[in-house]
Amino acid sequence: MEEKIASILNEMSEYLSVSQTKKLQEVMLRVFSDREPDKKSHSNSEFLSLFLEAKRVEGCSIRTIDYYRSTIDKMLQKITIPVRKITTEDMRQYLSEYQQINNCSKVTVDNVRRNISSFFFWLEEENYILKSPMRRIHKIKTNKQVKETISDEDIEKLRDNCDCARDLAMVDLLYSTGIRVGELVNLNICDVDFSARECVVLGKGGKERRVYFDAKAKLHLQDYLRSRTDDNPALFVTMDAPFDRLKISGVEIRIRNLGRKVDLKKIHPHKFRRTMATRAIDKGMPIEQVQKILGHAQIDTTMQYAIVNQGNVKISHQKYIS
Repeated sequence: MEEKIASILNEMSEYLSVSQTKKLQEVMLRVFSDREPDKKSHSNSEFLSLFLEAKRVEGCSIRTIDYYRSTIDKMLQKITIPVRKITTEDMRQYLSEYQQINNCSKVTVDNVRRNISSFFFWLEEENYILKSPMRRIHKIKTNKQVKETISDEDIEKLRDNCDCARDLAMVDLLYSTGIRVGELVNLNICDVDFSARECVVLGKGGKERRVYFDAKAKLHLQDYLRSRTDDNPALFVTMDAPFDRLKISGVEIRIRNLGRKVDLKKIHPHKFRRTMATRAIDKGMPIEQVQKILGHAQIDTTMQYAIVNQGNVKISHQKYIS
């Protein structure tokens, strides 16, 4: 049906103005929707529920689904007309007002745009709407800032100021593997192979991959496990009884407080991941291998995590070009 409507619009565009073509599209959409009561009967909130369920089936994490829900629900509360009647102009106005009201950065607005685009493109693919109103709203240009990494000296400061074996093992595992904080807290003791210095993590989309840690991380992990008195299968647990599996928020708080303790700003788990990627590329690891370790589907994502040392660029130029 979608192809037939598009074909009619293409043929009639030669005889109709832009406004007339849009009106014809609205009429055909309304008429054909009347013939499909099962799809027309859904409310905006029901469409959102169906979209979120599809994302669960695709393997999106709980945090990702919650982010989809909050951004899209906020949009639907502001624009209360049925989703099939929402226009590109409506969405441009919404994003503009969103940025003004919330006084947020272009990066934040673009994240909201991307989530809403996913929602409308899903509606289009499922034939609930004829065409996504987000098709002509492109990525918002942002200033690309060089993101900081953790220096070797600062890593030693963090290690020296860890109050317990658990935090020391956590810092070393994050630093040597580059795993996500969600992957860290989901690790079980049985996932770790100490003889091979490797572990299997469950990444985004439910994809398993193998990551590797250094000798220092191995020793500190073993020291931590020997100090435990609980029988929880989780690799990292809380400090107090009943020794539950450590949560993402718990790791973030501990790492942030550890950074403040040694006067380091913006220390968070994800910064260890970026540092590992940068360090690996800086030492000559092929970018494809870094991509494999980090679990990125696209190599462009890996490049965004890594900062290539300018001094090494000069040395390479002298070696290969000069």
